[in-house]
Amino acid sequence: MSSALANGLAGAGGGIIAQIITYPLQTVNTRQQTERVSREGRDSRGSALFQILQVVRSEGLPGLYSGLKPSLLGTAVSQGVYYYFYQVFKNRAEAIAAANKKRGRGDGSVGMLSWLVVAALAGSVNVLLTNPIWVLVTRMQTHTQAERKIVEAKKETLLKEASQSVLTASSLEVQLAELDLLKPHPYGTLQAAREVYNESGVTGFWKGVIPALIMVSNPSIQFMIIESLSKQLRAKRAAKNKDQQNITALEVFVIGAVAKLGATVCTYPLLVVKSRLQAKQEISGNVSLRYSGTVDAIIKMIHHEGFRCFYQGMRTKIVQSVFAASVLFMVKEELVKVYAVLANKSKVNV
Repeated sequence: MSSALANGLAGAGGGIIAQIITYPLQTVNTRQQTERVSREGRDSRGSALFQILQVVRSEGLPGLYSGLKPSLLGTAVSQGVYYYFYQVFKNRAEAIAAANKKRGRGDGSVGMLSWLVVAALAGSVNVLLTNPIWVLVTRMQTHTQAERKIVEAKKETLLKEASQSVLTASSLEVQLAELDLLKPHPYGTLQAAREVYNESGVTGFWKGVIPALIMVSNPSIQFMIIESLSKQLRAKRAAKNKDQQNITALEVFVIGAVAKLGATVCTYPLLVVKSRLQAKQEISGNVSLRYSGTVDAIIKMIHHEGFRCFYQGMRTKIVQSVFAASVLFMVKEELVKVYAVLANKSKVNV
């Protein structure tokens, strides 16, 4: 097995474990990001824990895991694709650096810019291949929220008709009661896929791909920090003990957390725009809630909600993404070490 494939499989395994642990936070965060709140209507919506309890109270525990199956598939594919191509491009960058050293250019190490390019290329391939999965996950995570908005819009229409004497008081009361009894329709992966296709055709599965491609700077920044910190830590350790250059699982956890924190703060607004584009658009008659594309979404969000909407739910995302990234890197590194040990044993036996 090649090192690229080993890293890809290890990344997929770490990603699945991290996803299962932090998925409730991810569900709540996606709903926070896609909640349309006017400047005048903005209020305090409580902590992530409070919102998790609200979801459990209204939808039960399954509500926190809406879209988990496609999300696990997406995580496995995404992490596997990313780490595989990251290792492929990394090996190439290291080979180029070594070749340059032989020619008398450089010290043989890969520079910061090269790490940035390597991560960006791997991220772009990953986005293009896996975006359809994340469109479905976003739809499933926000389905109940969208259904609630549809019911609220119907109630507003009934109240408006009643104020214009189109409906009698008794008829209004009956119809409002019927709306209160409505429950969200069953909504699985196939239903989500059918809805996306009916709305926008095949291209609908690549909604949000532009901000997603721009967001490859997130893992680029993240991996640049990780490679830099890991290199410095290994160098210091080697200076003290030449036989001990490996970093521990705890150190990988901390490095992963610091790197993800910095990357998340820088790119969070793009994540909000992506989620808005991938969520259900037809949720009321208000055109301010519908986006035709990335630029249209940004303009309408600024006009109707202000710049603060680009950071809705950022605290939840920081907790979720930092913890998930730390677990992912720790598990991935341990799996890679296990592979290295097994590979060495097989060589000895041969």
